[in-house]
Amino acid sequence: PKGATTRAPAWVGASMIRLILFNLLLFGSCGYALWRGTRDARIIAATCLVAAFASYPFLTGYAGVETSVLAIDLIVLGLFVWVALKSDRFWPLWIAGLHVTTVIGHALKLMSSDLVPLAYAVALRMWAYPELIILVIAVWRSEQRRRFPDPHLKQSAS
Repeated sequence: PKGATTRAPAWVGASMIRLILFNLLLFGSCGYALWRGTRDARIIAATCLVAAFASYPFLTGYAGVETSVLAIDLIVLGLFVWVALKSDRFWPLWIAGLHVTTVIGHALKLMSSDLVPLAYAVALRMWAYPELIILVIAVWRSEQRRRFPDPHLKQSAS
């Protein structure tokens, strides 16, 4: 009909808001880590940014196993574990451990192809939020240690 407007479904707006919020968190946390973080934080931040951009073209709707995203997630897990093993801080281990749960999401889809696509998508996506929040806290804590060193504690390079 003339003059009628069509509205997008409510989930489209919600999806866009989630995407905007995630990208704000991604760029904000990784930018902060690249600007003020230690070597460990910069490696984690660069890995998160590259993985996010590398994954976008391969997402197909989560109906089947996202094999390209699985490959990216395995590489990311390897880098996170490498940083955790080399670091003298505990936070990289938390990030690596959380990323293991993302890889487990892929394993669940491999074992049960009838896994609901939304559940698979959530299993892959949700752990990025706490990973990025941990990164921000780690960089902030590192800055605090540099600015206000405790004379009774051994100071580390990272």
